[in-house]
Amino acid sequence: MAMSSSTVSLPSYPDSDYAEIFVVRHGKTAWNSEGRVQVVKDLDLRERHMGDLQGLRYRELSKTNPIAYEALVSKDDERELPGGGESFVQLFERCKSALLRIGRKHKGKRVVVVTHGACIETLYKWSNAKGSYAGKIDNTSVAVFELYGEDNWTLKMWGDVSHLTQKAHTTSV
Repeated sequence: MAMSSSTVSLPSYPDSDYAEIFVVRHGKTAWNSEGRVQVVKDLDLRERHMGDLQGLRYRELSKTNPIAYEALVSKDDERELPGGGESFVQLFERCKSALLRIGRKHKGKRVVVVTHGACIETLYKWSNAKGSYAGKIDNTSVAVFELYGEDNWTLKMWGDVSHLTQKAHTTSV
């Protein structure tokens, strides 16, 4: 499954000390439909490396690889997944670093970042003082983060899918 994360610049943001970053979860992929565990090679915003669980179906994990499954569902965020998989902390550090780099580079602008669900989950935990997870991250959902200073963040919007229910607008030519 070759899908990479990307960024797109939008019109300027009203304050040159801030960067507004729209983080969008990619659309539904063939592997999403099949319930398979993914990772894609992209330096910073790729999906979590799942080690021995890579490519397996979620519904089969507890039976096919119970040790790796136990690590996956563990509440220990520092626990790495067997077979070279990332811990949640490792994923968090990678994704946080990427968003900081993008935000610093695009101060005074709005930027769109398209990435994966696990990456978005870590960013949510990072921006939320309680560190609790807000639930399922739908495909094409939008979160908006605002960066100010070197590493201060505000979560402005989370999990918005209102664009999925809006009627398409057409323009006559």
